[in-house]
Amino acid sequence: MSECLAEGSVSKMKTALTGPVEYKLPIGDELVPLNALIGHSLQIDNLGVINCIHCGRVTKKSFSQGYCYPCFSSLAQCDSCIMSPEKCHFAAGTCREPEWGETNCMIDHVVYLANSSGLKVGITRGTQIPTRWVDQGAIQAVPVLRVATRHLSGLAEVVFKEHTADRTNWRAMLKGEVAELDMIAERERLLSLCENALKALQNEHGLLAVQLVADADVIDIEYPVVRHPQKVVSFNLDKTPSAVGTLEGIKGQYLMFDTGVINIRKYGGYRLRLTSL
Repeated sequence: MSECLAEGSVSKMKTALTGPVEYKLPIGDELVPLNALIGHSLQIDNLGVINCIHCGRVTKKSFSQGYCYPCFSSLAQCDSCIMSPEKCHFAAGTCREPEWGETNCMIDHVVYLANSSGLKVGITRGTQIPTRWVDQGAIQAVPVLRVATRHLSGLAEVVFKEHTADRTNWRAMLKGEVAELDMIAERERLLSLCENALKALQNEHGLLAVQLVADADVIDIEYPVVRHPQKVVSFNLDKTPSAVGTLEGIKGQYLMFDTGVINIRKYGGYRLRLTSL
């Protein structure tokens, strides 16, 4: 007998770094524990309504994973420099919301190395560790630098991007074929390659603004997966409003069914129904 587990607007899954990662899905007024549902047949239905995750208004189309167009066009958190922090608008004096920039960008950030679909460099606010790594599906991660602002983290990331990737191949990540790396050795290798450029950043912005995190341990992350897909096929709830399958794992922000995968973050603000079959 089928049972509706929850219904309402969805936001990205909440996580806790346990062994394995613990996942909960915020949907409507519920926070549905998901690990216990692995191995169960589930159905996810798109109910045809999208509410902006910032202002709550109904929108026909979602922009930047959950915003209505007016919010997407006006909020600093939706500006292009979020994806390219080296082009920070706050640093340039053109931030859409300077107060938001003060709170979210003019604070300590961490430059890190992660192993999600192979080695990559990334940045995040210090308060988002280890959440950022889990959301990317990383199996290993280690901090490399602590810097004073988001702008500086972007400039440092550009330095590392000369020698390693800065994006995750999400299909490779979901297939689970990623080999473990000696992350400390990789950190030391990249720091040696980037030494002169990083010193130049320190000379320009100050030693305290760009600090090496020399004693950081590697964090190993395990996910609740019983079977990785051999071929990754994505559900598109805009085109096909119902997805049915047996939940075989959760990794990053993806639900992995025997019939396809769903990136929950893509559907922020969508009103969905989750049913156990």
